[in-house]
Amino acid sequence: MPETIFELKNLLADAAELGAKRALLDLGLSKPYLKEREAKRIYGPTIVERWIKEGLITPVKDGNNTASKRISRIQIEAVAKAANRCTYLTMDERKNQ
Repeated sequence: MPETIFELKNLLADAAELGAKRALLDLGLSKPYLKEREAKRIYGPTIVERWIKEGLITPVKDGNNTASKRISRIQIEAVAKAANRCTYLTMDERKNQ
């Protein structure tokens, strides 16, 4: 739960933005998926790889070995907006996996 008015404003703004993006997806005005390389370009390769490793986002691969992976646009944007970092693994937890 947000502890300050500032955090509440940010939470509501993020929710409204994600809702608007979801509406664009539902209307077919936006692509529902990003290619993994596009996600890495937007959010950074290290961050995307960490989110995948921690199970926060799930890439989908359609086809054979040469097919590119895709990531749900809403899923990755929700993870990127999340202020609650308690779901992330600590450095020690990452080393043990």
